[in-house]
Amino acid sequence: MKLDSSLAAVVTGGASGLGEGTARMLASQGVKVAILDMNAERGATVAAEIGGVFVSCDVSSDSSVDAALAKASAAHGVARILVNCAGIAPGRRIVSKKRETGELIAHDLATFEKTIAINLSGTFRMIARSALALAGEEPITADGSRGVFICTASVAAEDGQIGQAAYSASKGGIVGMTLPIARDLAQLGIRVMTIMPGLFETPMFASVPDDFRTALEASIPHPSRLGRPAEYAALVRSIIENDMLNGTAIRLDGAIRLAPK
Repeated sequence: MKLDSSLAAVVTGGASGLGEGTARMLASQGVKVAILDMNAERGATVAAEIGGVFVSCDVSSDSSVDAALAKASAAHGVARILVNCAGIAPGRRIVSKKRETGELIAHDLATFEKTIAINLSGTFRMIARSALALAGEEPITADGSRGVFICTASVAAEDGQIGQAAYSASKGGIVGMTLPIARDLAQLGIRVMTIMPGLFETPMFASVPDDFRTALEASIPHPSRLGRPAEYAALVRSIIENDMLNGTAIRLDGAIRLAPK
């Protein structure tokens, strides 16, 4: 699929980090971009800078997603490109001690379920709702392609660290559903791919002390630095433009394999 001004795209989590990098890349190619995010102030700023639109959206809510996609479609038409970058990354041990009392406590189920709701169910919800809208549109290539959906997992899906049970479960679920969804949506000419980023420059690392950041970068074989959102976006572009990429997950990680902690 060729990127140009005839295409509309939706990017969840597009107000910052990997999503922002992707939104900027797509807009630079003329694509009409709708940024869906909970951060209204930052989302509106990025959207204005790239000539796109911002729509407030909670991917864990059916009504919020439906309303957001309706607004995005009204502005740009049905999205041929969906990039799911919205997510959270809590850290909890299965059993830990309260700092105040030293009492042993179990990983709370609420945090686990919230992580699944946003990262995994939110990704599925965006795919299902977007596919429904796209199913009624005409194919745009000789092969019958209607569009492409790209999900964001993590290398933690395969080598999650201590404290990442919820996060790894949510990202592993994304990897696991990529092939069956791609097979399912093949009948509609919609490709489905997943990217598994390693350690990238995102807001999560903004407050990390310099010495810890240096140690993290040294753990990446090559290049020994944090990945850049533009590099994630470059892979998004390659996936969109290569019609044979379908139904699989790609690690984008500088050959890192996460240590237990």
